[in-house]
Amino acid sequence: MTSDSVKDLEGLQLAGQVVGHTIAVMKSKVTPGMTTAELDQIGEEILKQFGANSAPKVTYNFPGSTCISINEEVAHGIPGSRVIQEGDLINIDVSAELNGYYGDAGVSFQLPPYNEKLQHLCRSTEETMMSVINHLRAGMKVNEIGRVMEREAKKRGYKVVRNLCSHGIGKALHEKPYEILPFYNPRVTTVLKEGQVITVEPFLSTGTDYVEQQADGWTLSVTDNSRVAQYEHTIIVTKGAPIILTSA
Repeated sequence: MTSDSVKDLEGLQLAGQVVGHTIAVMKSKVTPGMTTAELDQIGEEILKQFGANSAPKVTYNFPGSTCISINEEVAHGIPGSRVIQEGDLINIDVSAELNGYYGDAGVSFQLPPYNEKLQHLCRSTEETMMSVINHLRAGMKVNEIGRVMEREAKKRGYKVVRNLCSHGIGKALHEKPYEILPFYNPRVTTVLKEGQVITVEPFLSTGTDYVEQQADGWTLSVTDNSRVAQYEHTIIVTKGAPIILTSA
C-alpha cells in the first residue's frame, strides 16, 4: 500500500509497535527447556492484550500465532513440542493485524553459551538490513534493494538465501510487490514510491543459498550444515530517511 494520510500513518505505526513489542518480550522470555509452543503462547497473549490478530493465522490459517524457527529451520517454523536448548539459534517472526493495518518483523539470536560464528552471523544480518533500509529513497528502483542486500552480505562473508524475499505490506500481510528479490535483477524496472510500505528482510547464510519446504507444508530449512539468520522491519519509503514502523 501507499500511506498517504495521517490515518494510514497512525494505523501502521500502531500495528508496527505491537509487532516490535511482541518480539522484544518473546525474546526476553526465551528459556532453555521451554517448548516453542510455550514461547508462541507468550506472543499470542501479547497480541490479544493489544487487540491485534496473528496475521499468518488470519491470512493463511497458519498453525500458530508466531513463526519460531530453530537451528536448521530458517523460516515459518511451526510452534510445537520442540524443546529449546542452550546454544540454539532462534528466529522469531511476528506479523500482526490491528484495525486493518499490518506489521511484520523478525529477529535471529543465539542462546548462551555463545558461538562467535553465530553471533557474527546475527550481527551481520542486522547490519545488512539496516544498510538496505538506510539506502532507500522514493524514486529508487526496487531492484536496488537486492543489489545492496547481496553486496552487504558478501562483504561480511555470507550468501543471501535467494528464495526468501522482502515484500509489500500494509492493508494485507503480502501486497505488491509480492517478491522483492534479495539479489539484483536488471529486468525489474519498478520504482519505490513515496509512502510505499514494504518489509526489508535479509536472510544471510553461512552456506546454502536456497532453503527447502518440509513435510509439514510450512517450515523452510537448510539442506546442509549451514546456518541462516534473518532480521526484518516494516518501513515506509519517503524522499528522505525511511520510517521504521516495527522497532520495539
